[in-house]
Amino acid sequence: MLTAYETNLQNLLQLPGAPVTLYPTANLDLWINTARGQLAGEGECVRSIGTISTVIGQRAYNFSSISFGTPAVTGIQGAINVRRITYSVASGQQWIPPREWEYFDLYHVNNPVPQPGPPIVWAQYAQGSATPAAGSSASGSFWIDPPPDAVYQLNCDCTCYPITLANDATIEAIPYLWTDAVPFFAAYWAFLSAQTGARQADADRMYNYYKEFLNRARQAANPSVNRSQYEQAPDPATINKLGVQRSAQGGQ
Repeated sequence: MLTAYETNLQNLLQLPGAPVTLYPTANLDLWINTARGQLAGEGECVRSIGTISTVIGQRAYNFSSISFGTPAVTGIQGAINVRRITYSVASGQQWIPPREWEYFDLYHVNNPVPQPGPPIVWAQYAQGSATPAAGSSASGSFWIDPPPDAVYQLNCDCTCYPITLANDATIEAIPYLWTDAVPFFAAYWAFLSAQTGARQADADRMYNYYKEFLNRARQAANPSVNRSQYEQAPDPATINKLGVQRSAQGGQ
């Protein structure tokens, strides 16, 4: 997949070959992988249910500790955000309601004598996820309450980011048709690096194409029947909320 991305990006940049190439292949690969990460976050197109085991008495857990299987097999490096959490009970699962951090802090952490038990509520605290390529140890985190009285398996429905593409053997976690948007965002980064007025205009043009292909991928992913109930679908009540009136003939 990496070679296909490189070829498409070279075509968008009208990149001449050696010995006068303007952008080294290493730069192209950096921009491609940056684009993939940005796309995964904005499009929320890489979804997976990861697992993490609680520690007795421990409330806080890092996204980096959530397991999605072997990255080389799944193509997933880690979580960008946690959307939903359940824990395994007998042969089923129990949903844990989420709360915003400020509510959680006031009504759950603000307790001098917490009583351990099964998790009944959770809240995200730190943002984002660690980026191994950049050597960052920062990671998003979430807390649960009450402090666990036993080891529970938490099942975290997550928006994820993909592993770095090193060669064509690397698994691509980003699904088709979102992959079509990757070269345009990579070209956007490439033109920004030129730092000239003309290239800035080219960068803006590539970013607009990226957004167009991102929206097309989302539209294709959501079936036409009951479209509004699916991911990132436009709010069907937007016209009423904006106070836009339709004519008697049904026009704008």
